[in-house]
Amino acid sequence: MLNRWLAGLALTAALASGAAAQDLPKSQFKVIGLNSPTPVSIHDELPFWRKTIPEASKGAITADITPLDQMSIDDKTMLRLLKLGVMDFGAMDISKMAGDDPRFEACDLAGLTLDPDKARAACNAYRAVIDRQMQKNWNVKLLAFGGNTPQVFWCKDVATGLAGFKGKKVRVFNNTMRDFLAGVGATAVSMAFAEVVPALSAGVVDCGVTGSLSGNTAGWAEVTKSIYPMSLGWSINVLAVNLDSWKRLDPKTQAFLLEQFKAYEDKMWATVKTTTSEADNCNTGQQPCTMGKLANTTIVAVKPEEMETHKKLVEGAVLAGWAKRCGAECAKEWNETVGKALGLTAPTP
Repeated sequence: MLNRWLAGLALTAALASGAAAQDLPKSQFKVIGLNSPTPVSIHDELPFWRKTIPEASKGAITADITPLDQMSIDDKTMLRLLKLGVMDFGAMDISKMAGDDPRFEACDLAGLTLDPDKARAACNAYRAVIDRQMQKNWNVKLLAFGGNTPQVFWCKDVATGLAGFKGKKVRVFNNTMRDFLAGVGATAVSMAFAEVVPALSAGVVDCGVTGSLSGNTAGWAEVTKSIYPMSLGWSINVLAVNLDSWKRLDPKTQAFLLEQFKAYEDKMWATVKTTTSEADNCNTGQQPCTMGKLANTTIVAVKPEEMETHKKLVEGAVLAGWAKRCGAECAKEWNETVGKALGLTAPTP
C-alpha cells in the first residue's frame, strides 16, 4: 500500500512538474558565453543552454548562445555589453571586470584558495556584494558562480621553479596576478586568451597563466614544454542577466530559471573537481583523460619552501595590492565576508 502511495505521489509530482514546464510562456534568449575552448564552456555551459533548458522547459524556453571568442569580443567588455542589453544573459570571468570595480576580483585573488570547495566558499561569502554592485552600477543581476581548473604557469621552456620567473614575461589576465608576479620579479603581460598560443610560439611571452586543463584544450601544450603547477586562482566565472530582460519575464519563468541556475552552478563546481583531477593525466599523456587531449608536458614540482613563499605573497603583496585599489571600506567588508570564511585579514589602508 505504501509503495503504491509513494508511486502515486511520484507520478503526481512528475505530472505537476511537467505541467509547470508546459505552462511556461515561450521565451527566446540571446546569450553570449565563455571562451569556447575552456572545459566549462564545453562540458557545462553549451549543453546547459542548448539541451538542459529547452528539455526541462518542454520547449518553452530556447536560447541562442555564442561563445565570446567566436564573436571576437574582448572579455573585459562583457559586463558593459550586458548593461547595454546587447544580450539577455552573459557569462564572464569575473576578475576581468575588476578594472571597472576591484570588488569583482575579491573572491579569487591570486593564490587565495587552493581547493575548489574553499574557492566556492569564498565566492558564496561575497555573493551579496557582487550582486549588489552589479545591480547598482550595471543594471545586471548575478545568477551563478562557476570555476575552472587551477590557474597555473605554462612555459615555453622547462620552468626552474618560482625564483626562475624573475625577469621573465608572463601572460596574466587580471590585476591580482600582476601583484603576485611583481612579488617574484616577473613582468606581467595582459593578453586575451585567444592570443596566447601565437604569443608563446613567437616568444613574445615566456610563460602564460591559465587553467591546467583550459590550456590543454586550447592547444597550449603544442607550444610549451612545461607546467609549473603553483595555483594563482580558479578563473571564477559568473552567469548574469540584464535586469530589464529579467524583469520582463513571467514570474513562473523566473522561478523556473532560478531553480535551473542553482543546479547549473552545482554542476559547474562538480566539473571543476573532475577536470582538476584529470588535468595532470592529460598533460602528461596518461589515462584517464576523457575531458582533454593527451599531451607530453613536463610538470615541474612545486617545492615546500616555494609554497611558503606563495603563502607570504598572497597574505602580503596580493592582499595589500588589492586593498589599496579597493579602499578601506571595501577591505573592511572583505574582512567580514571572504576574510572571515578563509581566516584571513586584508589591510584597511
